[in-house]
Amino acid sequence: MSVTGVPERLPSPDRESDVPPYLLGLRLSGRKVLVVGGGRVAQRRVPALLAAGAAVELVAPEVTPSLEDLIDARGGDGAGRIVWHRRPYRDGDCAGAWLVQALTDDAKVNAAVAAEAERTRVWCVRADDAESSAAWTPASGQVGDTTVGVLAGGDPRHAAGVRDAIVDGLRDATLEARHHRRKPVGVALVGGGPGDPGLITVRGRQLLAQADVVVTDRLAPRELLDELPADTEVIDAAKIPYGRTVTQERINDYLVEHARQGRFVVRLKGGDPFVFGRGFEEVLHCARHGIPVTVVPGITSAVAVPSAAGIPVTHRGVTQEFHVVSAHVAPDDPASTVDWSALGRATGTLVLLMAVERMTLIAETLIRYGRSSGTPVAVIQEGTLPGQKALTATLGTVAGEMAAAGIRPPAIVVVGDVVNVAREIDMIRTDMGRDP
Repeated sequence: MSVTGVPERLPSPDRESDVPPYLLGLRLSGRKVLVVGGGRVAQRRVPALLAAGAAVELVAPEVTPSLEDLIDARGGDGAGRIVWHRRPYRDGDCAGAWLVQALTDDAKVNAAVAAEAERTRVWCVRADDAESSAAWTPASGQVGDTTVGVLAGGDPRHAAGVRDAIVDGLRDATLEARHHRRKPVGVALVGGGPGDPGLITVRGRQLLAQADVVVTDRLAPRELLDELPADTEVIDAAKIPYGRTVTQERINDYLVEHARQGRFVVRLKGGDPFVFGRGFEEVLHCARHGIPVTVVPGITSAVAVPSAAGIPVTHRGVTQEFHVVSAHVAPDDPASTVDWSALGRATGTLVLLMAVERMTLIAETLIRYGRSSGTPVAVIQEGTLPGQKALTATLGTVAGEMAAAGIRPPAIVVVGDVVNVAREIDMIRTDMGRDP
């Protein structure tokens, strides 16, 4: 016992390193945090402290360029602030601090900072000596509103590895961790990407793992449904071309009915919800019935599928524009709103969706309005999926070659000189594989 009546820290009968640390989440908003040192370790720690809202006081004669830029850039953005004292550490700097970080490359300075912090009953982290540090900084990561912190007995690399595994699992929803106190509400309109389940966004996969009900499209990445908990209800809302279909009105009703029952509904769609996906119709319907909607964009197949086949939709020196067209309505149909004459005159890339059954008429129309019959064309079926296959042709021959190859939906048609760019890559690869 000290003379002041305040208990002094007593040594543990066992080695202190054998005693597990007590993890605690500090809420630092508006609270002073002293950082001593302006090197690479401070460069890593300071941004995280600022993101936590801390009032950082940085003591160091010199700082890294990144830290200096950070100091100059701080403003009234609602996050933490930083004050730089451009000098060495002095005894007394810890006064008023809630947390101290001793991050210099001088062990004597770090020891002096830690000793002052100990006297003033302030937690101090020493970056150079874990055994002498009163506190450790865990390897941390953020996924949505979940913060992961890992300590591994003073082994930072092992802690970071465990942290990464947990964060990756939460991000891609392979690690099941449903919310219970604050689960999502309403409807999430999630773009599932072009088909490969690995191409859904991180946010989309997180929300899918939280769903009570999933209303899924035919072109959504259905492999992800196998990963859902057994109590998740899956509603098949497929619209099969020239076959069985669920009306858009019924899909809209599903969303509202289940959300009104307090269930979190994910509407899982292929590609991006707002690219020929009728997603905004579903948003409007929910809004009219007072249902909150979260929209998660997806990777549209219009760009992703050509990329997966090695075809850029734009390329310097070839084309500066590309047009994405829904061809579910034929060019001669009165319901068509596409300006086919302008597309025929244009020289940019055309990406045609839902064009398989109408390719003969589309090709004839584009040629009639100015496109050369020799214009390169690529057709990619089941893009990004294991069954992906592609053929190349010209505008004059593509319809016949598609029929001969048995091309069926879903398939993307790319019209333009960018198709030849992909052929150049194939030729280079072929040449590299030849004997000299």
